[in-house]
Amino acid sequence: MPNFAGQITAVNRGTYLEAPMKSLRFILTLLFLGIVSAQADDATEKKIVVVAGKPSHPPRMHEFNAGVQLLSESLKDAPGVDLTIVLNGWPADETVFEGADAVIFYMDGGKKHEVVKEEGRRLKMVDEWAKKGVGLGFMHYGVEILAEDASAEFKRWIGGHYENMHSCNPMWEPNFVTFPDHPIANGVKPFQIKDEWYFNMRFAAGIDGTNAAEVEGLKFTPILVATPSDDVRDGPYVYPKGPYQHIQASKGRAEAMMWAVERPDGGRGFGFTGGHYHDNWGNDDFRKVVLNALLWVAKAEVPASGVDSSVSKDQLDANLDPKNKR
Repeated sequence: MPNFAGQITAVNRGTYLEAPMKSLRFILTLLFLGIVSAQADDATEKKIVVVAGKPSHPPRMHEFNAGVQLLSESLKDAPGVDLTIVLNGWPADETVFEGADAVIFYMDGGKKHEVVKEEGRRLKMVDEWAKKGVGLGFMHYGVEILAEDASAEFKRWIGGHYENMHSCNPMWEPNFVTFPDHPIANGVKPFQIKDEWYFNMRFAAGIDGTNAAEVEGLKFTPILVATPSDDVRDGPYVYPKGPYQHIQASKGRAEAMMWAVERPDGGRGFGFTGGHYHDNWGNDDFRKVVLNALLWVAKAEVPASGVDSSVSKDQLDANLDPKNKR
């Protein structure tokens, strides 16, 4: 009788040995591909598009075009970043947005906000970006929209917005002394500076915005927080002059004037209420916290010491919009 025992043993042994070898090769291949993929991701430049609004306000106020050019110059040496600026409002050629990792808007808002024009077409476009994980940032007047136009969208995108007669916009000088453990705050030192710092924002889920929270799928982190004096709450505000009773009733409460969110779609967002006075970009820490935010919202690496840059008087005077003095 033929002896099949050895053959069966050999086949079984061969199958047993070959399977682990194939598995090992497969695992090593996956590890190699993972390393290569990670290196490729690290090497990929992050595309950031910053859109400046059209000229408005007196000279050296709402200098959106000059401001974004100054910020762009400050980030010119940032590794792994491809920064594109758009001047004078929404671009005629929207292909500039293709492949963007983040889009930031520094412009006038309210009923004339560039994002809500064209009967909601632009709003839907930006919402589609957000659903794909594109980072979004809005600065100064750009954080204000009419509640009926885009409140739900702004809460989803960046965690909140300025709402007329709910929020207020006094000229004041908050003292920012403590900062969260967050990349946007990397290297930022205490600073105090006068600006039209909006506060009492309309945040998602009704939070006051002064503490880290997870609401409606958002991971919310306040970045710049300070306490307005009673005199600031009593007004006057820029417009309407107020005062509002609900603002006065919150005397002693801290307020968030910059915040960041991580969205459930994988994207990031931030809001920054300063930026009225152009010359404030000359303050190193005011500038640094925004430069850090531009990188963070695009998922680019923020240096441990923050983005270091310097700005001269000549740079502050460059690219200002031609305006009549008022």
